[in-house]
Amino acid sequence: MHPSTITTQPVRWLALLFIVVLVVATVEGLVKTFATRQPYDWRAYAASVADAIGRRLFDALGITLAAPVFVWAYTQRLTTIELSAPLAVLLLFLGQEFCYYWYHRAAHRVRWFWASHCVHHSPNDLTLVAALRQGWTGKLAGSGLFFVPLVWLGFSPVAVGAALAVNLLYQFWVHATWIPKLGPLEWVFNTPSHHRVHHGSNPEYLDCNYGGVLIIFDRLFGTFVAERDDIHIRYGLTTPLHSYNPVRIAFHGWVSLIKDLRQTRTVPQGLAVLFGPPR
Repeated sequence: MHPSTITTQPVRWLALLFIVVLVVATVEGLVKTFATRQPYDWRAYAASVADAIGRRLFDALGITLAAPVFVWAYTQRLTTIELSAPLAVLLLFLGQEFCYYWYHRAAHRVRWFWASHCVHHSPNDLTLVAALRQGWTGKLAGSGLFFVPLVWLGFSPVAVGAALAVNLLYQFWVHATWIPKLGPLEWVFNTPSHHRVHHGSNPEYLDCNYGGVLIIFDRLFGTFVAERDDIHIRYGLTTPLHSYNPVRIAFHGWVSLIKDLRQTRTVPQGLAVLFGPPR
């Protein structure tokens, strides 16, 4: 096989996957529009697609805080863990889920990370296409640093990245509002019901259900909140963002952060703004 074929295969698979995801999200919008006669915000749909395309272009710039740390961690790794046995795959899956839980929790509780992650919570309606709205600055903010321990323990950076990609792919379907509770599966897995709560801006639903594929770490660490029949979920940010401009969507969190930083007068005040909880 020619080397150029090897390097282009992942790009082709990602492009194909993006098309499949986009088709499914489009079908959801069409069904809501014509079959159920529920309103569907196609401008928000377009903004989410534009955000996803912009993310790919931004990633192509290669601006990342985590990549050099990943290289250092792998050269200093404690051992080498090959994914040649089911136990190793299971350990990588559980380790990735554990690291993702703490990344996602920090993304909600540390403003530096929230400035990037708030993009994902900006849609005022929860739809499948909202899963594509991930923002452009995650790598710049250093979100990948939470997964460095896995590389240091001995998993290859490629394996860790692949495990995270599977995690994010799984989360596509949990952005559906039309899938009901799933019985016993709700105890172990992150489901649409759990993720609907996560996207709620109601006071009762803030800062909870951080799991990716699993919900067990939320249950273990006290951040699990179940969906309630008596509370209508209000999606979006606590201060709603009414914009379809992908550039404003991508950077509004950073603009707000910089404005608050400019009002600080001391280093402790500045650190509190950067690393304290979002306002």
